[in-house]
Amino acid sequence: MMGKTSISRRGALALMGSAGMTLAMPAVLRGRAEAAETAQMPEMTEVPEALKGSGVVRVVGFGGTGQTAIREAYFKPFEKLTGIKVIDSEGSDPNKVKAMVETGNVEWDVFLTSMATISRLRDQGDYFEKVDLDLLDTANIPTQNYQEYGVDTHAFAHVIAYRSDVFPEGPKNFIEFWDTTKFPGPRTMPTGTGGFAIPPLVAAVIADGVPLDQVYPIDIPRAFKSLDRIRGSVSKFWEAEAMPIQMLVDKEVPLAIAGSGRVVQLQRDGVPVKISWHGGNLVNNSWAIPKGAANAENARKFIAFATLPISQARQSFLIPNGFVNRAAAQYIPANILAELPTSPGNIEQLVPFDYLWWKKNKPQTERRWNEWILQ
Repeated sequence: MMGKTSISRRGALALMGSAGMTLAMPAVLRGRAEAAETAQMPEMTEVPEALKGSGVVRVVGFGGTGQTAIREAYFKPFEKLTGIKVIDSEGSDPNKVKAMVETGNVEWDVFLTSMATISRLRDQGDYFEKVDLDLLDTANIPTQNYQEYGVDTHAFAHVIAYRSDVFPEGPKNFIEFWDTTKFPGPRTMPTGTGGFAIPPLVAAVIADGVPLDQVYPIDIPRAFKSLDRIRGSVSKFWEAEAMPIQMLVDKEVPLAIAGSGRVVQLQRDGVPVKISWHGGNLVNNSWAIPKGAANAENARKFIAFATLPISQARQSFLIPNGFVNRAAAQYIPANILAELPTSPGNIEQLVPFDYLWWKKNKPQTERRWNEWILQ
C-alpha cells in the first residue's frame, strides 16, 4: 500500500481495519454526522511502528469548527496509538512562523498552511524542515499534493451554489452562470483584493469557453473581458467565506460562487440549495514544519499519520472537506462521499489551484482588479 516507505505492509494494512466509533464526538460535530445520516467513523486500532514514539508534538491550526474536526480525526487517535502527546493551538500564521524562525524561538512543530505560502516563504529564506516522504502513503497521494517541505491534508472548492426553490435546475457550469437571460437575478462572487483573495479568473475564462484542462496559464485580458459581461448582475463581490452563505440564506441572491463545505452544511440544515461542481476551483491546505522545530521527528510522524487513508476518511466524516489520500474514499459512505470535492465524480469536474501561477501573477491580477472594480 505504501510507496517507498519504512512502514511494513502488514502495519499499513492494519490501519485499514474495521469500522466503529470509539472516540467521543463533540456535539457540534455529532450534529453534522447525524445530519449526514452517518452512524460510525472508521476506527484506527493499530499504527505502524515507524510512527510510534514519545514526547510531544505541537500542532497549530486555523481554529473554529475545522480544528474541532481535526482534533477528533487526527489528534486523539494519533496520541492514543503512537504514544506522542499532541499539544494543539489555534491561530496558524506564516508571519508568526517567519518571526519564530528568525528569532530562534520556534514554538510550533507543525502548522497548517498552503503550498502557496510554503513556496513564497522559501523564496525569502530557509524557513522549513523537510518532511519525511518515506513515511507517506505515496501510492495513494498524487504527486502534486506533496513536496519535500509540505504535504497537503484536505481540500475544499469554490463552486456554483444556487437556490433550488428559485431554479429547480440551476446552472450546470459557468457558461450558464454567466447567462443572465436563462438565469436572471443577482449573483455574488469573490473579490480580488486583500489578503489571500484572488479574483474569479478561473470562472471567468471557463464562462468564455475555455476547457477545464486549458484554464492555466490564465489569459488575464480574456478573463477581465468575460467579467465585464457579468459585472452588472453581481450585487456583491464578497470578502469573507461566510458572506455568500448568508446571502443565499437571506434570499439576497439565488446564485453564488461559494465554498463547497459551507454549502453542504446549508443542505444538511435544510436550506434549499444545490451545487454545480463543474469548473470549481479546488484548493488544499497543507502541513509544514518550521525550521528549528524542537520536535521535528514527531512532526514528520504526525504528518504521515494525518494523511493515511482512515485518518483522512475520519476528517471527511466530521466536516465536508475533501481528502488527498485517494484510498480514503473506500471508507466513506456514498451519501457523504457525494458531498466532497474530491469524490471520484466531483474532482474530475474541478480545476486544481495552480499556486505557482498565482504566486507569479497575483500582483498584476490584483492591480488589474483594483483598476477594473473602480471603472
